[in-house]
Amino acid sequence: MQQKGWILAAAALALAGLAPLLPAGDAPKAEPNRDLDALAAKLVTQSARVAEGEKVVINGDPKDAEVLEDLAVQVRKQGAFPLITLSSDRLARRLYDDVPAKYDTQPLEWDLKMAGLMDVEFFVESGDEAALSGVPAERVAAQEKMNQPVFALMRQRNVRLINLGNGLYPTPSRAKQFGISEAELAKLFWDGVNVDYAQLQAAGAKLKKTISEGKEIRLTNANGTDLKATIEKRPVLVSDGVISDAKRKEGGAACWTYLPAGEVYVSTTAGSAEGRVVVDRTLYKGKEIHDLILGVKEGKVVSMAAKANADELLADFKAAGEGKDRCGVIDVGVNPNVRPPAGSKVQTYMQAGMVSLSIGNDTWAGGDDNTPFGLGCFLPGGTLAVDGTVIVEKGELK
Repeated sequence: MQQKGWILAAAALALAGLAPLLPAGDAPKAEPNRDLDALAAKLVTQSARVAEGEKVVINGDPKDAEVLEDLAVQVRKQGAFPLITLSSDRLARRLYDDVPAKYDTQPLEWDLKMAGLMDVEFFVESGDEAALSGVPAERVAAQEKMNQPVFALMRQRNVRLINLGNGLYPTPSRAKQFGISEAELAKLFWDGVNVDYAQLQAAGAKLKKTISEGKEIRLTNANGTDLKATIEKRPVLVSDGVISDAKRKEGGAACWTYLPAGEVYVSTTAGSAEGRVVVDRTLYKGKEIHDLILGVKEGKVVSMAAKANADELLADFKAAGEGKDRCGVIDVGVNPNVRPPAGSKVQTYMQAGMVSLSIGNDTWAGGDDNTPFGLGCFLPGGTLAVDGTVIVEKGELK
């Protein structure tokens, strides 16, 4: 599935539940390039810049106890107050399988209370994207709709959200889907996390300036993709791993960042997108969909078709409410350390030169479409131009 809507939906459920960081049955293992305590210190002091007296929620799976404890210790070292919440894929699934559907539309009173109290949320993400496969689309849509007020309150209060995973955390299921070993995926993830952040911030700021000054964006690809949209005066956000004072002043989704970092994204003007998008391959609830074709007119996805494995996607899309067809958010990766092995199936937002398109919910990118549905589409090898100036050419960042 690998899209920001799924990441954020899991984050909301994490106040009652969250996806796991480490594989089932595995205990945390020491690795030469993986000093978890040092990582926790960086996340707390540099990414979130936790201050004395702040209330901090730390979400994760029981198997991630070492990571969660390290974060809690670093939070407390700043004089702030940590609260660890736990869940699992098993719990997420049972909330559908064992809980009556009549409760799907209950307001999430506890989650709303938490969102109204916390200053920072650390979300350790890396669940099995197939965990909810087969759950009726109507139930997924109903529960995700209840999450939206939680996110809205977090944005309103400028709660800082730090996601660790960003669809790339190494697990056996993800390595299998990507067609690489767990060791290769682990190296890819930690290389991305350990990027030169000064370099990353500079690259993000440069690209943000170019996009912010533009009026029209055009995305093309040799596979038949050709999409135009206006972006004039639209918010441009940068996920560079640090929630700076400037981002906190900007507020809302600018206070959210995803690690490995390295993304610049803009939500297109409502009603402006026109064209056709061809997605060679995407993952949705653990299923690999090939040749997904989206027809776009007046800013909306008016047609969606694929060769195979798209039944659940089409059902979820049909069941979703108003705003599901919004097109959408253009996301450009700028992290030079994320270099997938040759021949792999790795697709990830932050890889330098990766262009992705998200449809549906765009509040995570500073937009106003609050629909629970979201779909991220990766377009490797794409060319992206702003007012005719190419900023990504055939997958290479200019």
